[in-house]
Parts: sequence; C-alpha cells; structure tokens
Amino acid sequence: MNEFELSCGLPPGPQFADLVVLAEQLGYTRAWIYDSAALWEDPFVHLALAAERTHHIGLGASVLVPAQREVMAMASAIATLTRLSNGRFRPCFGTGFTARLTVGQPPMRLSELADYMRALRRLLAGETAVVQGKSVRMLHLEGLSQPRPMNVPLWLSAFGPRGAKLANEIADGIIGPVHPELPTATMVSGTVLEAGEAPDSDRALDAIGPWRVVDWHNAYAYGGADAVDALPGGREWRIELESLTPDEGRLPSAYEGHVTHLTPRDRRLLPHVDRTTMVDDARSIRRRLDRLAADGFREIIYTPSGPDVAHELTAFAAACTA
Repeated sequence: MNEFELSCGLPPGPQFADLVVLAEQLGYTRAWIYDSAALWEDPFVHLALAAERTHHIGLGASVLVPAQREVMAMASAIATLTRLSNGRFRPCFGTGFTARLTVGQPPMRLSELADYMRALRRLLAGETAVVQGKSVRMLHLEGLSQPRPMNVPLWLSAFGPRGAKLANEIADGIIGPVHPELPTATMVSGTVLEAGEAPDSDRALDAIGPWRVVDWHNAYAYGGADAVDALPGGREWRIELESLTPDEGRLPSAYEGHVTHLTPRDRRLLPHVDRTTMVDDARSIRRRLDRLAADGFREIIYTPSGPDVAHELTAFAAACTA
C-alpha cells in the first residue's frame, strides 16, 4: 500500500467544530474548511472554535479568496489561527472561481493572486510589504499576537502550466494536479457502499449528489444557457431555474446548496450524475486511494456531503484500513 495523508474538507457551518472533533478521533490528518461568503459562514470563526476543541488534527482553509479579505486582515486572521491551533494551521489560496461568481464577479487574475501572496508572506515574516502603493507591516506588540516571523506554510490551489509555474515561486504546496517539486493534495468526493448496496441507491445518490451536480452550476454561471443546455438534463434544469428566479438573481441562485445540499431542481439531475468515482465498497475505495498516492498525491482530501456527513466521514476513514 502507498502512504498518503487522509484529510477531509467541510463547509463552515454550525456542525463544523463537532465534525472536526470526530475527524480527529477517526484519524484524519487535517480538516480543511471552505471559503465562500455568499454560501457559508465565516471560516475563521469556525476554525477558531475547532482549534479550541482539538489537539493534534491539522486545520486548513481551502481555498481562501484574497478578493474577500484585505491582505492585512488576512495576515491578522492567520496569526490568530496559528496561535490558537499551536501551529496546526495551513492556509491555501486560489482565484475564487465559485466565490467570485456567486457575487457576479470573475475570478482573480493569477498575477493579482501572486502579488497578494507575496505581500502576505512578507507581513507574516515581520517585514514591510507594499500594498496599493503604500508600505505596511504588522504592528502587533508582544502579547498581542504570535511573534514574528511566523513560519506558516502558504499553499496554492491552481491548475494548468501557469499555475504550476506560479506555485514554484510563491507556494509551499499545491492543491491540484501533481506538481513535480511541491507536495500536492487532491480533493475527492464519494461514499462507501454498504453490503449489497447499489451505486444508484437513494442513500448513495443523496450522499454524492451535492458534489456531482457542480458541473451544471459552473456551466450556467460561466458559460450561460448554451453551456448548461449541452449537459444531460441541463436545459430542463435551466428552464426551471429561470422560471422561478428574476433575471438579476439567476446566476447566484444557480449555486444554491452548492456541494452541501440538493435543491429540488438539482435532485432531478441525479439520474445524470457520475456514479463511478469513489462510490464503491471499502476495499475498492482503498485501492482507488492507493492509485492516487502512486500517482504522486501526498494528501487526499475527502469532501463528504449529503444528510449524514458524520456517517460518511466514519465509513471513509474505515475504508482506509480495509
């Protein structure tokens, strides 16, 4: 068997800290939190609650969206989490594809993301950074924050050759395709089938559905009617969305329940969703995870969804020992 770290990814909400406590008991290496202000509560608040209630599980944020927080505010938040978690915090940054589209804005440019991360790294090191043409530095005196420099690993979520090249310059690790030099993590969704259970059982579809309808959300938001109509069931999904939502609210409404819940119109897409990846018995899932590790992924982030996330976390952790 190949060695890898099994982590989990969870949305910031009322159950987050309880689920991280469970994940620590189950042996997950790290619990990552999502960041999209239009969809979920503030991730730093929930990370702080989880840090206070756990002892050794790593805490990560993926992906943080620079456009949602000024760089000094981000540096202060990272310093706070680093202190509360006793150094267990790992932030990961991205251009904010979903988070930006939900508020009607395009993702950040990679160059903007790079400038932000460079400034952030300088601030955490106790150095002066130039932000919007002005020199700034963290002014927290002793007793008001972690001492600087802070050795916080800054990760990047990026895809394609430009993202890989940028990661070499500014990141300590990457979530995305296997990187030739940096430790790489990947996200997977799925569910462990019970004995005799079919991949298209109601329980399995409810468990994987929220992640498997993401393509329809993104197609509509990024490519419009033609893009989503080209997907199976997409035209009917779009017509229902547009019949219930005023013009100005259609794009954000496409993301309702994104990766956590199934709206009625999303549920009608379930006959069309992929039921082949990570929807299997425990031994087969372990073999799939081993193949990912053999491909070069050092960390695998399981992103459970559906009505019983605690069950999904428990079953997936057990599959790793199958």
